[in-house]
Amino acid sequence: MAEIIVIGAGPAGASAALFLAKAGKETLVLDSNASMTKRAWIENHYGAKDISGPDLLKIGREQAEKFGAKFIEEKVTVIDTNGGSKVTVKTESGRSYEASHIILATGAITELANATGIELKEGREPRIKTVIATDGNGRTNIPRIWAAGTVAGVSVHTIITAGDGAKVAIELISELNGERYVDHDVLK
Repeated sequence: MAEIIVIGAGPAGASAALFLAKAGKETLVLDSNASMTKRAWIENHYGAKDISGPDLLKIGREQAEKFGAKFIEEKVTVIDTNGGSKVTVKTESGRSYEASHIILATGAITELANATGIELKEGREPRIKTVIATDGNGRTNIPRIWAAGTVAGVSVHTIITAGDGAKVAIELISELNGERYVDHDVLK
């Protein structure tokens, strides 16, 4: 059983996984390999002169794996909250994975959230009609299920979704640790 499962490995999901793993949380990322970032060319990402979406995804994954996050290519089809003590996800291949918490970072896709009974609301971005309603820190209406990135109603721009993934991870880590979590490295 992982401590946290992140569903989606785009900028929001991989960024959340990076912060979670670096904080010592056992992190599993399940990704269907359908990120819209795979088709992007990015010239407005702070700290990168220009980068292809596939390269951004590759680097983000490598950063999270460096700290112990595990990535599996699986499409999640069912989320079961098991009465609140843990969360089980089932995949298209028939596998099941358990965790204490889930972060949904599924980009523009809300079908899984809808099927799980997570509250949705109207999206603000062009072509993003529906998003997950959160409390502003990433919590959904269902305990133990969080949401980050475009699916949680933030801008589709990769730098913003990545930042939101980090923010939601920080909120979750803080809740698990019982105190505000800060991750600031200094030059060596």
